[in-house]
Amino acid sequence: MKSNVSILMVVLALCVILSKVHGTLSPSSKSKKGSKTTSKEKEFKVKVGPQQLSVFDRNLIEDEPSARDILVESGSYYKDTENRLFNGTVLGYVTSWNNHGYDVAKIWGTKFDIISPVWLQIVRLPSGEYQINGEHDVDSGWIKDVRTAGHHKNKIIPRVLFDKFTDKDFSRLLTYEEQKAAVASLILKTCQKHGFNGIVLEIWSQLAVRVEDKHLIDFVTQIAKTLRSHSMETVLVIPPFRKEMYDLFSKQHFDALYPVISWFSLMTYDFSSIQRPGANAPLHWMRNAVEHICPDSSTNLSAKRSKILLGLNLYGNDFTPDGGSAIIGHEYLSFLKYVKGRLSHDETNAENFFEVKTPTGRHIVFYPTLYSVYERIQLARELGTGISLWELGQGLDYFYDLF
Repeated sequence: MKSNVSILMVVLALCVILSKVHGTLSPSSKSKKGSKTTSKEKEFKVKVGPQQLSVFDRNLIEDEPSARDILVESGSYYKDTENRLFNGTVLGYVTSWNNHGYDVAKIWGTKFDIISPVWLQIVRLPSGEYQINGEHDVDSGWIKDVRTAGHHKNKIIPRVLFDKFTDKDFSRLLTYEEQKAAVASLILKTCQKHGFNGIVLEIWSQLAVRVEDKHLIDFVTQIAKTLRSHSMETVLVIPPFRKEMYDLFSKQHFDALYPVISWFSLMTYDFSSIQRPGANAPLHWMRNAVEHICPDSSTNLSAKRSKILLGLNLYGNDFTPDGGSAIIGHEYLSFLKYVKGRLSHDETNAENFFEVKTPTGRHIVFYPTLYSVYERIQLARELGTGISLWELGQGLDYFYDLF
């Protein structure tokens, strides 16, 4: 069932009534009051928890997966949760608003080298001093459990971002050495206080183009060197290359920071938007994003590529005539109940999607499948990169059989 996704996007944008609908209401939703349950409905039993066989052994990786198979199988996973398949570095983000990610980090602990809780924010006080907010979210018991699950080989490296900074605040921070030193020292002390292994630093996309490269590179370098002097790591979040936009993070930036940055978390997702519906992360675009900052001709190619963590989204998008929004696992499954048959295969971008009409209107839904995730893991293997997952609480449990 090969479908032309570009035509579908045009149809959606123009709100044209489609001649064919690839989904329908579930039998139960169409049943009349008092009607008996059909044998087909009785057979629909959702699997949950550990299973004897992996998704590979169950032959669930298909380029046009069955909606029914996803609904039945996605909550189950291979019983040997320590069976790791991917050899590169794997970072998993965890957020407080998707609590299942906290469980994922423990259940599949050996499959992750880095767990990054999204806890911390740096703010500038009216006095001019800096403070880290979010420490109330730090859960020392959970950190201990995650490290135990990972046999004490994984690292806890929380994300830190700069919150509510004005242009004037950033100008002061990047201009004065004592200001930069104060922030670097504050980050170090916070890591020492909670036993963190470093930080994931999110600042580049905020300031790229707005300030001179030298100031931004110097600041990131100072933080990284401060942490490294205490055997701690720095992961830098970086934007992917887009042809239609200014080159926010180039090969020159990568080469300048490679010596001091432990890993680069490359945000290869959100390619499409409600203004431009389509695939979340086209495979060819992800490849280009890696090769743009570290081409095949680079010296020390293997070492450099190993520091790049190819970003994989574990969320999807629901596109509607009125716009749409991002969706996570349970929302995706609620849409799948309206799908009859198999999902469509976007061959160009190596993703799956479907279109349905529900009581809330017409939807075109893109969300990761075993097939699309596997293809991206294979790309990471081919390129020699690691992987970063945004984020663990948004995905389906059987995805982790793949890593």
